[in-house]
Amino acid sequence: MDFSLTSEQESLRKTVSSFLSKRYDLDASRRAARSGVGWQPEIWQAFADEIGILGATLPAYAGGLDGGAEELMVIAEELGRALVVEPFVGTVVVGAGLLRRAGGSAADAVLEGIASGRVRVAYAAAEPDSYPSGHDVTTTAVRDGDGWVLSGAKTLVLDAPLATHLVICARTSGDRRATGGLSLFLLEFDAANAPAGMSVHSYRTIDDRHAADIDLSDVRLPADALIGEVDEAWSVIEPMLDEGTAAVCAEAVGLMRKVVADTVQYAKERRQFGQPIGTFQVLQHRMVDMHIELERAVSAAYLAILHLGDDRAVRGRAVSAAKATVSQAARFIGQNAVQLHGGMGMTQELAIGHYFRRLTAIESEFGSADFHRARYASLTTP
Repeated sequence: MDFSLTSEQESLRKTVSSFLSKRYDLDASRRAARSGVGWQPEIWQAFADEIGILGATLPAYAGGLDGGAEELMVIAEELGRALVVEPFVGTVVVGAGLLRRAGGSAADAVLEGIASGRVRVAYAAAEPDSYPSGHDVTTTAVRDGDGWVLSGAKTLVLDAPLATHLVICARTSGDRRATGGLSLFLLEFDAANAPAGMSVHSYRTIDDRHAADIDLSDVRLPADALIGEVDEAWSVIEPMLDEGTAAVCAEAVGLMRKVVADTVQYAKERRQFGQPIGTFQVLQHRMVDMHIELERAVSAAYLAILHLGDDRAVRGRAVSAAKATVSQAARFIGQNAVQLHGGMGMTQELAIGHYFRRLTAIESEFGSADFHRARYASLTTP
């Protein structure tokens, strides 16, 4: 397989990298993440207006550029390298992935808003006791006249405090873990002014993202809140989950490239016993092992990206293999980077601590390594 970028993709990479190196300051982004705002709206708008990455992978009919998986990989990797906390994956990959496949005028209008930078989407799927399959759902949606009534609880709804729109996965029929019987509902959303029957508990995660737990108690939605076909949402959700997982793997590659490079540079500068610690053979071996794990993760992540357009089994195996490999590499590289930096590695002053926390979160995002090993096995067994 050819892993080299085309001239257009290389130009995209350079554009994103140049913008982030000049405009995205790590200290400023952390201060924003810990503030009441929680992010940098001006940076998000610049993503749309100045470098066009919010619409790069969206369809042309929604104001996008019709980019594919490779463009997504390039963007996600550069965002990871800069440790961007703005909700790119949640909105452009997860939210837009659901809306694009569900279709309809309401979904198309939101897609246009994403491309322009006006819209941010959060996907409410996980529940307090749910298995991370994407279809373990007990939240119910019941017809009531011309509308719907939703009841249940959603947890760790990433990006919800920043979102302008919410997509809720609810069960309209079938058993708790059945892939059939799921439906998607789209509503305008403001975490500070939730609709009647909805309570929102917002919080900051360990990696400076923002999330919320949402309780639904007889929340009434109009008939047109339903997007896609009733009971048939799994055909929309499953490929989106693979795209989101692949995007997070690409983001992790960018994170790990930065962590390995910074650790090697630190080992050249930090001195003990009158010489740089990078001259100690045991530490050299450790950094070589980090580099090997990085290269394994890079290959696995690229393979997942290249298989996103394939059939369910081939795509699923590639994505799950990548997530298991990347999760293992993220843990090994993150922990060893912190150890090589000593106690300073976990302080707020050094970038390495922030990268480590994001890598730790990625280990379980979109399913842990154990989950994906089991999924890989299920997709391999006849």
